[in-house]
Amino acid sequence: MIIEGKVHKYGDDINTDVIYPGKYTYQQLTEDEMASHALEDLDCEFARKVKQGDIIVAGKNFGCGSSREQAAACLKYAGISAIIADSFSRIFFRNAINFGLLAIANSEAAKSIENGSIVKIDRDNGIIEFDDKKFKFSPYPPLVQSILDDGGLIPHLQQA
Repeated sequence: MIIEGKVHKYGDDINTDVIYPGKYTYQQLTEDEMASHALEDLDCEFARKVKQGDIIVAGKNFGCGSSREQAAACLKYAGISAIIADSFSRIFFRNAINFGLLAIANSEAAKSIENGSIVKIDRDNGIIEFDDKKFKFSPYPPLVQSILDDGGLIPHLQQA
């Protein structure tokens, strides 16, 4: 699977409170409403400028903080197809996979890729391309790839 999108780049320690503000956590919101609040406390223009297929690039410890699964969900609903970061919080990483959102830990790529760039990801072969540079990552095992292909864990289990 090939993913290609425009980069929205952020720094280190982007926590779940700024990805999806806590004041919305216990409200029943539609997917579109959740998407409209994605990253609003960090980048108030994000929801307006993000397009389907875009990619987030960030520093270390992306998704730290609370375990709220809405943080991964709102990014997917906003149109994000992948996140490349130096590193991820463990629970956010798992929540991303559970929502069918590709999360790739690659320090070199995260540091090199610039905001606004177009990045191409070959998920099956573990290659990130940016300008004339290529970065390798370990492809996911077949089970995780099938969860991503199916759009997340629940849709995957519903097909079983």
